[in-house]
Formats: sequence, structure tokens, C-alpha cells
Amino acid sequence: MTALDPATILGPTGAIARRLSEYEHRLEQTRMSEAVARAIADRGHLLVEAGTGVGKSFAYLVPAIQAALESGKPVVISTGTINLQEQLIQKDIPFLRAIWPDEFSAVIMKGRSNYISLRRLEGAVKRGLSGSSRADEVDQLGEVRFWSSRTTDGSLSDLEFKPFPTVWDAVESDHGNCLGKKCRTYNQCFYYKAARRAKRANLIVVNHALYLADLSVRAASGGKGMLPDHDVVVFDEAHRLEAVASDQLGVRVGRTGVARELSRLYNERSGKGLLAFHRLHEAIEMTRRAHQLTGSFFDQVSALGARYGGSNGRIRTPPKLVNELGPELRRLSNEIYAQIDGWDDAEESKELESSAARVESLADVIGGWIKQDDAEAVYWVEPPPEGRTARGPVLSAAPIDVGPLLRAQLFDRVPTCILTSATLCVGSPPSFDYIKTRLGLAGCRTLQLGSPFDYPRQVTLHVARGLPDPSERPDDYERAAIEAIPRYLEMTHGKAFVLFTSNKMLETAARQLNPWFVAHNIRLFAQTDGMPRAKMLEAFKSDVDSVIFGAESFWEGVDVPGAALSNVIIARLPFRTPGHPLAEARHEAIRARGGVPFREVQLPEAILRFKQGFGRLVRSKSDRGIVVVLDPRIVTKTYGRMFLDSVPTCPRVVE
Repeated sequence: MTALDPATILGPTGAIARRLSEYEHRLEQTRMSEAVARAIADRGHLLVEAGTGVGKSFAYLVPAIQAALESGKPVVISTGTINLQEQLIQKDIPFLRAIWPDEFSAVIMKGRSNYISLRRLEGAVKRGLSGSSRADEVDQLGEVRFWSSRTTDGSLSDLEFKPFPTVWDAVESDHGNCLGKKCRTYNQCFYYKAARRAKRANLIVVNHALYLADLSVRAASGGKGMLPDHDVVVFDEAHRLEAVASDQLGVRVGRTGVARELSRLYNERSGKGLLAFHRLHEAIEMTRRAHQLTGSFFDQVSALGARYGGSNGRIRTPPKLVNELGPELRRLSNEIYAQIDGWDDAEESKELESSAARVESLADVIGGWIKQDDAEAVYWVEPPPEGRTARGPVLSAAPIDVGPLLRAQLFDRVPTCILTSATLCVGSPPSFDYIKTRLGLAGCRTLQLGSPFDYPRQVTLHVARGLPDPSERPDDYERAAIEAIPRYLEMTHGKAFVLFTSNKMLETAARQLNPWFVAHNIRLFAQTDGMPRAKMLEAFKSDVDSVIFGAESFWEGVDVPGAALSNVIIARLPFRTPGHPLAEARHEAIRARGGVPFREVQLPEAILRFKQGFGRLVRSKSDRGIVVVLDPRIVTKTYGRMFLDSVPTCPRVVE
């Protein structure tokens, strides 16, 4: 394949410049696009850190489109957030399609469970929503049925309300509950329509979770997955890939999930369910016993987590649990299989067969968790969310190191993987070593590109040196940091994000500073108040002087260009507490081979997150403002220099 010259599209006299009179050619964008084109031509992997304003989506889309057209194979674009997916499919790709000399197609593909199954919908209606004892759920099923006759997409995003879990569970498209071409609704099936569109498309846009789930399906099925065969995949927002892989490659099973699956088979209160509909009386009795055993088993799990799990719930050795639940689930599954053997009704037998398989899988997961037979995984008991004790604890497990799995299932199988983000490098000079180690990516090319924005002119960094050290005097630090926030908000009269690393400190700050906000006529939005993030951002943008107190999700993936955001206050350097079982196990593995967890994981992870928070401020060439760091360790500790060196150079005021 001949590498594309990106200048024909991105250059100063290219197709975009001819369409947009205000277009500004960016050298960094062209360099990235050329590197992506070379990696595709050479069938190699590439890591690219592209600073804010580089225009990385166009930089990889241009060679990706060309590669798809020349090879006849689709290129997959995987993102970490819905916002970026929507930007690509609704804005960037349509623009490129309008100026491209040849026609090309692009589709967005969602996980299978996002689509409704018309066959399963009809079955649920016929059975009166098996397992449900609530009239509002049955009524909602009627609403879903009416929607299904009008929708052209057939996915959850097209549904105007959020369905009850029991309703969607009964109608969603499911790999294990699919008749394929034998289904009478196959030609109308929304999932298969989407799959056929994806097979014909040049670009397929997915998210990281779907792509990694597809890897698991391919590994289990010997190579056939949900996505069409492809030689090139681009991971945008690649800094999220390790966390998503840990979730996808791990397991979780709790009281609520087991009870919901059993209630689909038979609901004691309503007397309904798949088994009641088909009068499978022996299986009904087994389901009753399994319901009872579910409660007693997870009561044991609760006691186990409290007694032996330590403060983080980690279980280090196979626990002594009386597991009557797993064998009963397996007996139930076998009974269902035996009863449907030889049935003529393929649709109803498939529904029951799918349920039997899920029940069997629950038994496998529970048994595997108790045995802890994977030496490369960590196991823990996750407590129920605060205020929701009825949901019960969850058995959780995850691989300690996803690198070897990604290398075997992804990097060794897909010829070209492009991984890009605004935050992949740590230190000065910029190094990709941390991300390469975490993802198991060796022998790849790298490219680090700074931002084209004029940070010395657009940003001033303020550091509050005089505050107590949060690692030595955390309570004193919290009080002093909260007291300091208004001083910096006054510099811009609001128009700020205040980024916290804990909800507890966020709530305390919101409560203590509320009188100040009232007195200064500045509206405060606190993430812990429960307003959805999208609505909070819209309200923030419309009220130009307002302030958001945000935690986890506001450090990245939030784009507010213009004067509405002129100030980003970072309350504390974003070191994650090592108390989570997965982090704890990873640190132990590093120590076991003679490494230092702080230097190898905690510090680089915090620096990447700091870069994300810093990057919220400047989103365009006209943006101006200040970034404030209230954590004095950035100037009092030797490692603080690594934080400062990892963000663009700009004037600094140490106070």
C-alpha cells in the first residue's frame, strides 16, 4: 500500500483549506497524519501523544479513510467516551465526506445488548413479561413495543425513556439467545442490520468496551467476533484503555444479578416466569431453592468481607464458603436443558436454553471465584453502594496485569494499532515507557507532539506554596485549601472548575463555601448534588460566572471553550489511594520483582491525570485564564518537577 500524502487534505492548499477560508494549517497535525499513514503502510503499531489543539481526529481519520478505500477492509476507530463518538460520527466524518474526492461510508456500532430483539419482544409480550410482578413494568413493555414499530435505529439511544432493567433484559438482543438466519425476524433485526452496515462500511466507530469485548469473543470462538475482520484499529483516548480492559477481562457477580436471573425464570410473588409459562414444575422448585440459597450465600459473603477482607474487601486466599448455591444453579441449568431437549418450538426452547446457559455461567463464576485458581488475578468483595445495602455485596475479580492479555489478543493479532491521546507521556524529555509497560506494547513507534496553542500568552499557573503538606497534615491541608479557593475564584469572578480527588472534600467545600457563593452572586454546581454531568455543563455554560465543583469525571473529557471557563483550580495532586484491591495487588507484584510502585505506577498515573485536569482550560486559540494548584508538593517535593515539566511551559506565580 502506498502511504497517503496528508497534505492533499490537511495542507495549506489542501481540500480543507479550499473549503474553509478561516482554516489554519497546523504542522503538528500534518506530522501526526504522516506518522499514522506510515504505520498503516508498514503494518506496525504507533503511539502518539497529541497536545490540545493538534486536531488529532482529522490527523488519523485522513490516512484511515485512505487505507480503508485502498485495501477494501474497514478501519475501526475506538473511543473512550460517548462525546468523542458523537463528534466523530456527527461532525468530523461528515465534513471529510463532503470534501473527499471519493465516496466512503462510516457507521457507529454499539454493543449487542443496546439493540432490541423483535422476536424476544414478541415473546415477552406473549408471556406477559415473565418474572415481573409490577404493573408499571408490564405497562412499560407496551411502550417499548409501540416504540419498536416506529424506530429506525432500534437501540437504547433512540428510546425516549430509560427502561426498567427487567424490561430491557427481556427484550434485548443477546448472542446466546439468537436464532440467526433461522429467526423469522432476521431480515428486520436491528442488530443484524447494524452488523451488515458495519460489514460494508469503510470506517466503524466503536467504544473501547465494545472493542475489548469483541476481542474476548474472538478468543473464545477461535477468531470470529462481532466486528468485521480488520487490519487497522485506532484507539483515541488511549489513556483509558488499561482501565477498560481491566473491567472487560474481569468478573463481577452479586446478589442482585443472581436474583434477577432467577426471577426471569420464576417470580414467587407474581407466580410468573419462563418456567411457569411452560409449566416446568420441577425446575420451578429448583428455582425456589436457588432463590433461598442466594440470600444465605451472599449473607456469608457479607460476613466474609467484613471479617477477613480488610478495609478494602480483598480476599487473599480461597475462602471457606459453604457453596450450596453453585451446585443448585448447575442442577437447575441441567434440568432446563433436559426438559427442552427435542422441543419443536425453536423460539421458546432458545429462550429457555439461553437462560439455562446464563444460570450455568453464574455457577461457574461463583465456583471460580471461591477457588481463586487464577494466580494472575486479584479477588475481592465489593460492598453495596452507600445507602443501598439491599443490593448486597458483589464478588469481583480482575487480572493484575492486562498487558500480556492485550499483547496476545490485540497487538500480536491486529497488524496496525494506532494509540493516541493528549496524555500518554510522562517527564522531560517526554517518555512513553509507562503506558507501553501498562499496555504490554513493545516494538512500536512513538511520536510526541506539543500543542499549537500559545500557552505563555494564554495561561498563568498559580501555585499556593504556603499550604500544609496534604500527605503529612491532611486535615490542616483540607481546611487551608478550602479557605484558599475563594481568593482564586475572585480573580476571574467565578468561571471556574474546581477539581477534587475525593467526594468527601468536595462536599465539605461546597457546604462551607456556600455562603460565600451566595454573597458574591455566583452560582455553584457541586457534582455530588446529583445533577447529570451533561445538564450541569449546559447550565454552567449558560451562566457565565458560575462554578463547578467536580471530581472523577470532570478531570477529563469535558470541553468548555470560551470565557465560561477561565479558571481551573486543582485542589490536590491526583494520586490515587493504593487501597483498592487491584491497585494493591499491582503494587505488590512490582515490589516482588524489586520495583518501586510509587515511581513505576502512582507517580506517572498522577501526572497523566494532572495533565488531563490542566488541559481543561485552553480549548481554543482565543481562550485565556489561570490554572491554580493548591497542593504545595508540586514545588516542595522533588517529584513535583515532573508534574510541572509534563504540562506546557507558561508563566508561574508561586505564592
